[in-house]
Amino acid sequence: MSDDALHRQILDNSGEVHWMLDCATGRLMYLSPAAGRRYGYTLERAQALADTLTAGLPQRLERFAAGDRSRLRVTRELELPHADGHLVPVDIESVLVLDELGGPVALTGSVRDASERQEWRAQQKKFASMLSHEFRTPLSTIDGAVQRLEMTGAHHDEATRKRYTKIQTAVDRLLAMLDEYLSPERLASIGRKRQPNEVSPLALLETAAEQARPRRAAIRVQAEGMPQWLRCDPAGMRLCLELLIDNAIKYTDDNTEITLIGKKATEGGIEFAVSDQGAGIADDEVGKLFDKGFRGRAAVAGARAVPGSGLGLYMARAVVEVHGGTLTVENFSESGKKFRIWLPIPV
Repeated sequence: MSDDALHRQILDNSGEVHWMLDCATGRLMYLSPAAGRRYGYTLERAQALADTLTAGLPQRLERFAAGDRSRLRVTRELELPHADGHLVPVDIESVLVLDELGGPVALTGSVRDASERQEWRAQQKKFASMLSHEFRTPLSTIDGAVQRLEMTGAHHDEATRKRYTKIQTAVDRLLAMLDEYLSPERLASIGRKRQPNEVSPLALLETAAEQARPRRAAIRVQAEGMPQWLRCDPAGMRLCLELLIDNAIKYTDDNTEITLIGKKATEGGIEFAVSDQGAGIADDEVGKLFDKGFRGRAAVAGARAVPGSGLGLYMARAVVEVHGGTLTVENFSESGKKFRIWLPIPV
């Protein structure tokens, strides 16, 4: 079998849709069989597909001729009309094929179904809206009560008025955090679009520890072998660490030490962990701990009942997963537990 025939066999049997069209006429020259299986198109009946693929092509060719090399390879997100009429979200990647003189003669590329990613984005936005509402409702109640106390409390002593101000400042800070971190658009963008600037993983841990020490003095950082810089969504990872530290503080005694760990992962990538020597997780609850709304027995029973909505660990895992990583928990053999973040990042 010749190389050309072998390449044709590979394209014909691929699960992705591959295509090629003539730049001068816009005529489809090749369309892989996957187009029929996925979108109902054949080479003979693909005018709607050809119209989609050639949209903006004249302007692209003009810019390429003017020296814009970014037009050589282009990726677009759009909705492709299926042969039966309904729209399918897709990614279309296309590359200009050049002749021996460097002029474009054909356009070739692939079509990938993006339905799953679009559904994931929709779920993220729905989750962020729900989460924002869960936090904002009690905060608004507190905010209104404090404002009323301030208006009607002219006879209160100075110490009491200072406490009102402190509560109001804390509420304002939490509401600002909701706007900054938990808007549907902000949470949905975590991990999907990397920040142009990298962040120091050591600084990430040290900053998280410093911010938590007013609530728990015994917090230490243990780091070794980490890279100087880490490419991730810095705000998202800060939020994830804050949620895990907050969880450790709430479910351990005031004198229990909390350790933040950062190191190379044995399986490759990087590992962050939040560990403590408090009570472990009940065996029958480990598998449900990251479920939305789940609250274990330690949260709802006994003298140490902890207020909450069961969303913190669920949100922390969502942030890690959009980075392509995992968030897990394990109990130590004697006492304590460790929440482990793994990120697939070369170090």
